[in-house]
Parts: sequence; structure tokens; C-alpha cells
Amino acid sequence: MWAAALGIATLYVGSTLPTPLYPIYEREFGFSELVVTEVYAIYVIGNLAVLFFFGRLSDQIGRRLTTLIALAITIASATCFLAASGTGWLFSARVLNGFAAGLGAGALTAWIAELEPAGNRSRAAAFASAGNLAGLTFGALGGGLLAQHAPWPLRLGYACYIALLLIVIATIAFAPETIREPTRAFRDLSLRPRIGVPSGIRIAFVAPAAIAFTAFALGGFFAALAPGLLTKQLHETDLAVVGSIVGLFFGAAAITVVATKALASRTAMLCACALLLIGLVLLLVAESARSMAMLVIATAVDGASMALGYRSSLGIVNEIAPDERRAEVVSSYLLVCYSANAIPVIGVGVLTLRIGAENAHRLLAAVLAALAALACAIGLRYLPRH
Repeated sequence: MWAAALGIATLYVGSTLPTPLYPIYEREFGFSELVVTEVYAIYVIGNLAVLFFFGRLSDQIGRRLTTLIALAITIASATCFLAASGTGWLFSARVLNGFAAGLGAGALTAWIAELEPAGNRSRAAAFASAGNLAGLTFGALGGGLLAQHAPWPLRLGYACYIALLLIVIATIAFAPETIREPTRAFRDLSLRPRIGVPSGIRIAFVAPAAIAFTAFALGGFFAALAPGLLTKQLHETDLAVVGSIVGLFFGAAAITVVATKALASRTAMLCACALLLIGLVLLLVAESARSMAMLVIATAVDGASMALGYRSSLGIVNEIAPDERRAEVVSSYLLVCYSANAIPVIGVGVLTLRIGAENAHRLLAAVLAALAALACAIGLRYLPRH
């Protein structure tokens, strides 16, 4: 289980490693902030392609082989970033990154649940989400520190990441397979799209899906748009500070997951909704007042909200998913997550050109608050209390 958790953490390092570098890319390659949001969000194409066509792949060929393939694709993505000399390289790298994340996250999340010694689905969800968030934290923090204080700011981080991926691949290769009779012949694979939720749990699925959408939309905001907020509106030029703010968001999320692992999923979801409303207000106040101190507080609160929303929703999905269709249901859940991670970011980027950044951020906050209220209403009515 620890090896699989390490795998999901390493997989997600690549998602935020370029975040502190966006201001440099913007300056070196000469593109606008809208292109930054497009580069960040383009990986949803890879996510959706994998989840739609390969959502059940790990159920067939096994968790370990699927994970190794995903990590190999992540190396290809990091290599594109390493060699990038123009915008086209960044788009290619992000698509590959999305493909790897979509393929590996579903397999690793299901694998962690199956490797948990006591069969505790809530604990497994905490491990999976903590690993995910730890990877996002170290990606942003490490990327910012290396870019600010080490040579080759656009290269060194990816060279180190490739070395880390090779070490993790060697570790994952020895983890036990949990699929009893994995398919080995290509002709026996079923690649027919099968993303869906069994009819018996569809209403209950809406609550975790809604709170997951808010959590990942908030994460997308910090990973893609926070660098622009810091550099353009708060006039912060230190890339280590930019990476640290994004790292604080995901670090606070990771700590919250560990600190609240005993909290029932339903209770955690309701707490996430309350914290989300507080965090959104603090974030808007920080932006309006141009206050770094308020932004730090808002970042920590929003990170905790994101963590509780992610952990609780994943825990609920693990609890309600039938064993024989777990990877399929988790892939459907991840489809919601990845859509939320990209689509709102693109929307805010487009709206910023029309109504300004602050108004676009206010509109995003209103949408997320409404979704949180929907999740609470459905969760209170349809989710079991245990």
C-alpha cells in the first residue's frame, strides 16, 4: 500500500512542477495569460481520453502493469518539458501528463483500496488523497525553489523528476498484484467505453461528485491562476514565493487529510462545504485588498477545504461502489474531478479578458458555493450516517 501511495504521489508531482515556471514560460515564449490557462487545462484531453476508453484497463491487465505504463508516459511528458523550446512542446507535455494521470490515478486509487490490510475503505481513501496532495505540494514547492535558486530554471526540475520516476518504477515493480487473473493477450482486452455509475448508487453519487468538482476547481485555480494573481496583482516576482503559495495550498490539504483520517466521510464532506465558503470569502478579500498576509490565510483554509472535499468524496465513492465495478466507478468519479480541474480554469481565463480578473474570480466563487450547497443538500438526504 505504501508503494502504491508513493506511486500516486510521484505521478502528481508532474502536475504542479511547471506551475511556478508559468511566468518564465510566458516571458520566454511570448504568450498571454490566457495561453497559460490553456496550457494548464489542455491535459483534460488526455484525462478524458484515458477515462473514456481505458477506464477499465487496470481491471483487466492488472493494477501494477497499468501503473508502470502510466509512469512511463509521465517520463515522456517530463522529457517534453525538459526539451521545450516553444508553446507546442508545452501543449504536448501537458496532454501526455493528462493521459498518464488519468491512467495511473484510477489504477492506483483502486490498488490502494485493495492493498489496505484491514479492508478499510475510508483509510485507503485517506492514503490515496494524502499521496496525491503530497505530490502536488512537492511539485510546486520544488519547482519554485529550483527555478529561483538553481541554474537552468526550465530544465533542472524535470531532470530531477525523471530520476525520481525511475526510482519509483523500480519500487512499484515489486508491489503485489491484486487482480487474480489479469489479461495478457491484447485480443482479449475490452476497450469499449464503459464509464458510468450503477443505477442503484446514482443519486448517492451526485453528492460526492458535486463536492469533488468544487475541490478540484479550487485546486485548478491555485495551480494555474495563482501565479498570475501573485505576479500581476500582488507584484510578487520571487518564484520561490509563488511556488510556496501553491505548495502551501496543497500542503495544508495533505496535512488536513492526515489529521482528519478518523473523521467519517459524510461528516468530512459537510465540514468541507463550510470551510469552502469561508475560504472563498477570504480569497476574494485578499485579492481586493492586495494583501499577502490575507492570501496566506485564505490559501491554508482553502487547502483544508479542498482536502476534506477530496478525501470525503473519494471515501464515499469507495464505500458505495460495488467491488466488481470499483475501477469503473472511480474512473467516473475522476472524470468529474479532471473536468473540474480544467474547465473552470479555462472559463476564468476567457472571462478575465472580458470582465477583468477580480470579477471572473467572484463568479467562480459563486458557482463553487452553489455546488457546495447542492452537495450538502443531497448528502444530508441520501448518504448514510455511518
